[in-house]
Amino acid sequence: MASGSTTTGPICLVENQENQLTVNTKALEILNKISQPVVVVAIAGLYRTGKSFLMNLLAGQNHGFPLGSTVQSETKGIWMWCVPHPSKQNHTLVLLDTEGLGDVEKGDPKNDTWIFALAVLLSSMFVYNSLGTINHQALEQLHYVTELTKLIKTKSSPSSGEEDDSAKFVSFFPDFVWAVRDFSLELKLEGSTITEDKYLEHALKLIPGKNPQIEKSNLPRECIRKFFPRRKCFVFDRPTNDKELLHHLEKVSENQLDLNFQQQSKNFRKYIFTHAETKTIQRNITVTGNGLGTLAKAYVGAINSGAVPCLENAVTTLAQIENSAAVQKAAEHYSQQMAQRVSFPTDTLQELLDVHMACEKEAIAIFMENSFKDDKWEFQKKLMETIEKKKDDFLLQNEEASVKYCQDQLKKLSEPLIEGIMRGNFSQPGGYTLYSEEIDKVEKSYNLVPRKGVKANEVFQTFLQSQAATKESILQADKALTAGEKALAAEHAKNLEAEKEKELLRQKQKEQEEKLEAQEKSFKENITQLKEKMERERENILREQERVLEHKLKMQAELLNEGFEKKSKEMMKEINQLKEEVEENKNSWSSILKEIVSVAGGVLLGALGGKAGKIIAGVKKLGLRF
Repeated sequence: MASGSTTTGPICLVENQENQLTVNTKALEILNKISQPVVVVAIAGLYRTGKSFLMNLLAGQNHGFPLGSTVQSETKGIWMWCVPHPSKQNHTLVLLDTEGLGDVEKGDPKNDTWIFALAVLLSSMFVYNSLGTINHQALEQLHYVTELTKLIKTKSSPSSGEEDDSAKFVSFFPDFVWAVRDFSLELKLEGSTITEDKYLEHALKLIPGKNPQIEKSNLPRECIRKFFPRRKCFVFDRPTNDKELLHHLEKVSENQLDLNFQQQSKNFRKYIFTHAETKTIQRNITVTGNGLGTLAKAYVGAINSGAVPCLENAVTTLAQIENSAAVQKAAEHYSQQMAQRVSFPTDTLQELLDVHMACEKEAIAIFMENSFKDDKWEFQKKLMETIEKKKDDFLLQNEEASVKYCQDQLKKLSEPLIEGIMRGNFSQPGGYTLYSEEIDKVEKSYNLVPRKGVKANEVFQTFLQSQAATKESILQADKALTAGEKALAAEHAKNLEAEKEKELLRQKQKEQEEKLEAQEKSFKENITQLKEKMERERENILREQERVLEHKLKMQAELLNEGFEKKSKEMMKEINQLKEEVEENKNSWSSILKEIVSVAGGVLLGALGGKAGKIIAGVKKLGLRF
């Protein structure tokens, strides 16, 4: 259940009771367990038009979402069914069935509009279900689409001089499928057979004329063309002409249905499974099951507070949760990989630091892949701090393992020496020379022990210090030595100890330099991957802008061909403005990137605490300012 989740059947996601929308906590619990990306298919349309039957087909069942056989609407609010995606590995298919629009039993028709808007906002493919044909009446029933710009805003604080937001809505909105049920006409236009898609596009052509009624009729057509660049149409025959079977479709096997309907249903399912994309926001932020629950809470919360759902705020809310998860995922990867790759004690400090830097690089990459909108770099800084602390813990474990191993080895190697002292072997003339030879044997044997670790010299130095009093006592008691020889031996011992202290100091200094260098490399790696991520995001933005430009150019050409010169000129203004923005972004990108990285660098250096000043000197070559 950690990566994907399948519910045993539909569960209400957004409840609609007494004209109040609420998110069902049990449904959220299901979504919270889905860490996989989700493909979300939502369906909306007038009540009693067979929406639930189509969604059950997508779930591979003939029952699940309730099918009403009376004039009373069965589905209230938005119901959810999570199933493994039939063709996308490691993806969950989330089906959303909405309550019927235009239900006469509802007290507040405003709820229809909110349900419609939520279905659009939560899905990656939106299916509009209608009966009969796509005619004037069908388009008028789709008036909800014309209200989307009133119900949703893209920015929390829009700039003065409100610009056309269609480009920004497009980056949040799903692909559009119109399912026409009980279709009985021939697909012909001016005597020639046409495709279902051509039928839809012909129906969406604007009607010439300037009177208010025509402009009102054209509005849903314009909105669909503007907000949904990718459109598809499916027409369905009646499932069966047997009224008895029609009233109990949940009990009818597929082979009892009309042959044409069977084929049309297969084509519909194949298209949805193949072309419905992973749910994203702003086209480059992948949404998981957990993220979908967060979006649902954010949108419904805004509606209930009397505010208008803001797409920018929803992204920010989602980013806070997903970025925290990204930090945890990256940090866990670092810990797991370090535990697998490090065998304590390491021979040298650098050996451990090399493994650390490799694991950290992977962890940063995982964070970059799973995080977004970390505008103040607070989560990246948190990851740096977390890994720095974990690294210090590994360094400490390494030192403790080295001390224990070295002490155990010295205990074994010095047993003959200790036994000799206990027996008084060195309490005789010439004993000091014998003692010195035994100490040398211990040292030589100790030096041959492999992989003693970073504390090898320090542990041996401690051992020598523990023997200092015994050594001095044996020296002074040795009657074979003159006073002068004893003085020279003492001086030699003192010099040897001082040299070993210096050697130990040099080792500690070297280790400090290695640690500092590792921090410098850590900082550089964070900055390098941040720059690479920003470059990728810039490429995504440019691709999205190119996609929007292409869409607007196509619309502009269509408007011109349909004789709407004024609308075509207005669209051309939008196109030129977007082109200018693209060029300006391209030309200023280098300086913008340098400035952002400079500020980010200052923030990330804070993760190194008091050591930041020393690191700065080592990263001047990056050309950053702090």
